[in-house]
Amino acid sequence: PALAARFGNPAVHTPVEVTREALAVAERAGADSVVAIGGGSAIGLAKAVSARTGLPQVAVPTTYAGSEATPTLGETQDGVKTTRRDPALAPGTVVYDAELTRTMPAGLSLTSALNALAHAVEALWARDRTAATDGLASEAVEGVLAALPKVLNEPAAIGGRERLQSAAWLAGLCLAQTTMGLHHQLAHALGGTFDLPHAELHALLLPHVMAFNLPAAPHAAERLT
Repeated sequence: PALAARFGNPAVHTPVEVTREALAVAERAGADSVVAIGGGSAIGLAKAVSARTGLPQVAVPTTYAGSEATPTLGETQDGVKTTRRDPALAPGTVVYDAELTRTMPAGLSLTSALNALAHAVEALWARDRTAATDGLASEAVEGVLAALPKVLNEPAAIGGRERLQSAAWLAGLCLAQTTMGLHHQLAHALGGTFDLPHAELHALLLPHVMAFNLPAAPHAAERLT
């Protein structure tokens, strides 16, 4: 009975024209809050709607994108992706339920988890890293690497999914507290320009950026070995 309306067409990179469609639905329904159930695209759309209306957000993530833990929003207009950062963009309430990840295809589980891993890795070489973000990132990396094989090999088991969800949350906190570098800038530029899938692009870029950056980032290299 509390459901005012439903919008089921979020799109990767949060195109402004899709946000306008969702805004129209919310306005017609007189919605008093926004609930995002899904991955980074759904949560990004909810942030975009909230930013324009002031409506409170509830995020229910079903992938490991980590967007629910961050005060950032990347939007695409005319093939250009821009990112803004504001504490008001972060959802006020986040609900984690590992059961909701059971229907994720194995390929998406893999690329989404590597997306989370990228958040933690970049936090380790960030200019504004702290002892706290180092701890979050190290725990996130350990959690992703330990839980991902279990999720892929035993998709029906819930324990690995819970660990992976927790690790992705920690990685999202890293993204929220540090400045992302070469990896995320490449992913945003390429993804927004060529409309490439977000998680897959992060997964593909990560080993190449690590190979390029780690020789000049001994602290991160030491943490990752």
